Amino acid sequence: MAAVRAVALLWLLVVMAPGARPENLRLGRYSLTEAAETFLRQTNAEGSRACTRLTQAMWEHYTNVTEQNRRATEVGRARFQAWEKEAWQRAQVFKETAHLLSPDLARQLKFLSVLRTGALPKRELEEYTELRSRMMHLYSTAKTCDFRNQTQCDLSLSPDLNMRLRTCNNYDELSYVWRTWRDSSGKRIRPLYPRYVELSNMAAKINGFESMGDLWLSSFGEDGRFAQDVNRAYQQLVPLYRQLHAYVRRKLREVYGPEHVSFRGPIPANLLGNMWAQQWDEIYFLVKPYPRKESIDVTKEMILQGFTPHRMFELADNFFVSMGLPRLPASFWNDSLIEKPLDREVLCHASAWDFCNGKDYRIHMCTEVNMKGLQTVYHEVGHIHYYMQYAHLPFVFQGGANEAFHEALGDLLGMIAGTPTHLHRVGLLPKLKEDQEIETNYLLHMALSKVVFLPFGYLVDYWRWDVFNDKVREPDWNCNWWKRRVELQGVKPPVHRTEADFDPGAKYHVAAGKPYLKYLVSTVLQFQFHRALCLKAGQYNPTDPTKPLHKCDITDSIAAGTALKAMMKLGRSVDWREALRVVTGSEGKLDASAIREFFRPLELWLVWDNAMHGEHVGWKADGQYCTPT
Repeated sequence: MAAVRAVALLWLLVVMAPGARPENLRLGRYSLTEAAETFLRQTNAEGSRACTRLTQAMWEHYTNVTEQNRRATEVGRARFQAWEKEAWQRAQVFKETAHLLSPDLARQLKFLSVLRTGALPKRELEEYTELRSRMMHLYSTAKTCDFRNQTQCDLSLSPDLNMRLRTCNNYDELSYVWRTWRDSSGKRIRPLYPRYVELSNMAAKINGFESMGDLWLSSFGEDGRFAQDVNRAYQQLVPLYRQLHAYVRRKLREVYGPEHVSFRGPIPANLLGNMWAQQWDEIYFLVKPYPRKESIDVTKEMILQGFTPHRMFELADNFFVSMGLPRLPASFWNDSLIEKPLDREVLCHASAWDFCNGKDYRIHMCTEVNMKGLQTVYHEVGHIHYYMQYAHLPFVFQGGANEAFHEALGDLLGMIAGTPTHLHRVGLLPKLKEDQEIETNYLLHMALSKVVFLPFGYLVDYWRWDVFNDKVREPDWNCNWWKRRVELQGVKPPVHRTEADFDPGAKYHVAAGKPYLKYLVSTVLQFQFHRALCLKAGQYNPTDPTKPLHKCDITDSIAAGTALKAMMKLGRSVDWREALRVVTGSEGKLDASAIREFFRPLELWLVWDNAMHGEHVGWKADGQYCTPT
């Protein structure tokens, strides 16, 4: 590697003539292309080995939670981070000449030349790491007191506060739970956040970006278009969201009264069943259009048929094979953990694992035999197939086309697993009958999760971009947050806020310094994938009312499977827009119109229902929600 570094350094001293080609420019026996190829070949091999070692250590910890395994994971993580930094430093040698190389080599070097906060000098990196650790500690240890028993002050976010938000219908208690969580989390994090912003921007500048917001956005392309693409996608959904908002506001007003839920104003954020009002499906039981009609849930049928976790994974495997994808390898079945063991403590969060060696893929999941578990199984198996398809690529290209592709694919497959059409096809829904009321219930339930999330998914990073860029100054952080929440979501705080509060910090991803936009992007892409694959499968026709998008099932479609494989094989070796075009044929941009098409029957019903009840569609601020300290 030292020889490669020396050759590349010498190349920086070469004055290249206009139009010169790197393969024709020689220094002794080396060309620039040969130096880059050698560097990347060695670096990819090192990266693959380092990733395998870290993944193996993490697997041992997740499947057997002991202090020894935790320490081994930390050692493995430190070694991998050291490799990342060394590779980043070496890649800087090619920074001035990468544009002279082939697109493939230049793209590999581009990924290696961005290290995010790992690029900070040692002292600042230690400070940043400590700062994030303190913010996460404040968030994860936050506790509140019980509404009725103020001496019981050990209530945590999960499961205590989440359970109260889901099940309680006392307005004052919901307001108390909402406020005290923010007092114990975000408000305590605020004094640390200015320095976090400062260090984040320092890291971004070292990586060649103006701010951390710009660095985050660069993962979706460096042409400056993506923020506008996201805003356009959000605007596409506004008509549907406003109808949904008006319907839910009326239903909540019937429960809590007009003194708490107005006719034309935003909805109080404490009433939506979720600490951040990011999804509203937990209050489905309050807003269900046709309460007497059962929702689609095949859990009882699964139990009746004697389903086991292994059979659930076999069902998912058969789904992929029906589209022409390969079966899961024998090692997957031998090495995965799909049931919670009784002889040791494990971490039960469902996850798909790629051991970075082109042959070892596993799932870690304490599988429960129910419909939600089945959808999660399809989701996780989707990740495994993505790993398998791009395993032939260099290590730096092994990943989704952008940060959202993996989740978009997983969510799509989980959604398909829950459609009545697919459940009937696999024998879990014995009768598939047309019932518009059941269909409306089904679509509304899904919309309370998918459609409702999008404004919030936009808000979190929209706010942080402007914080990082100093367009929103620190004295206005919290009030600007609420200004945007009211505008984008039509949601207001149940109690007055000031700049002594820091409500963004009550969200995990803000406290942890993790980008959030990928969740919005993955939701939009999920439906774009769905529409494109359903068209290829002949299961959707926008002009045929008998083939609506929400009833599509791509099982057995080789055409859909072929397109899916072609996209997955690309990994991140090409721009994500090009990978998207492989599936869609034309749509090389973020496009939320597929969501509108999927929920079209629901939107028409909402327009009718809101009109029938004379409900105002839209919202206008009905007070001042936040003032400076």
